[in-house]
Amino acid sequence: MIHSSSIAVTPDQEQAALAWLSLLHNQPSRGDQARFSLWLQADPAHVEAYAQAQVLWELSEVPASTLAKEEAVALQGLLAAMDRPRPATRWRWSAGLAMAACLLLMVSMGLGFEPGRWLDDLGADYVSVPGQVRTVTLADRSEVTLDTDSAISVDFSAGERHVRLRRGSAFFQVTHTGEPFVVDAQGGEARVLGTQFEVRLQPGGARVTVLSGRVGVRASAGAPQQILGANQQVAYVDGSAQPLHPVNSDQLLAWRQGWLNYSKASVAEVVQDLGRYYPGRILVFNDSLAARRISGSFPNKDPRAVLDSLQGVLGFEQHSLLGRVIVLR
Repeated sequence: MIHSSSIAVTPDQEQAALAWLSLLHNQPSRGDQARFSLWLQADPAHVEAYAQAQVLWELSEVPASTLAKEEAVALQGLLAAMDRPRPATRWRWSAGLAMAACLLLMVSMGLGFEPGRWLDDLGADYVSVPGQVRTVTLADRSEVTLDTDSAISVDFSAGERHVRLRRGSAFFQVTHTGEPFVVDAQGGEARVLGTQFEVRLQPGGARVTVLSGRVGVRASAGAPQQILGANQQVAYVDGSAQPLHPVNSDQLLAWRQGWLNYSKASVAEVVQDLGRYYPGRILVFNDSLAARRISGSFPNKDPRAVLDSLQGVLGFEQHSLLGRVIVLR
């Protein structure tokens, strides 16, 4: 088992270690092996960097070759190199490394291979990036606060004010104009009868939480409408509504003030939330750790600090690679 050490590793050394690891898993020549040995012996930090690269290789479903390069400039250089004639063995390495660089860029930006996400952004009027909480004022003077990594599109035509939640979650403070204000989300809708509420996308549906006033929620077109008041919440999945229930809306909506509050939430749920505020990926490779329950309030501005605090309490291992990928085990 490989543990973290106190030896400082630079991003360049991390990148070099990942490139070496990928090369050594791709039929290296004797010369490659000799050069690797010299590189490994040149600096204790190289040993630590290579050990960290092995951790990712062993634990992740994605081979370490997908983490060979980080910057777009490096990717462009590799793609250009593919256009130049090379010996067959070197050509295979260059092509593989270029693909690895493409995948790493998507991982390092926290995107992954998610074409739906790009379409969301292209069709959105307002977007928040990972780590950003953004408030915008619409044409009717209503305010929308986008949680981190969220997107909405707006249509104020045809006598109704429609907002589509395309990704993430949003808190609405609606100005009364006499025209209906409707938030469309995953086939359902929240029709404003009051002023302050949140709509949050969930797999296959959405969750609506009311802070003040009243909101009518339908799980699908033509479905019965449920009327929510202050401190009430309802969720719907695949067109079917769940029973509404009371909640502490101030606590649940504290993300607007920079806090994430949990009561007996699993580590997996907390990590999923923190991942939306982190400009990269946070991965949990320990099922028992992911299932453990915790309660508490955590600042959402510094996911790394939260993970450090949880590590002190729960005692898991934490590995940081390329400054973008955090592995918990």
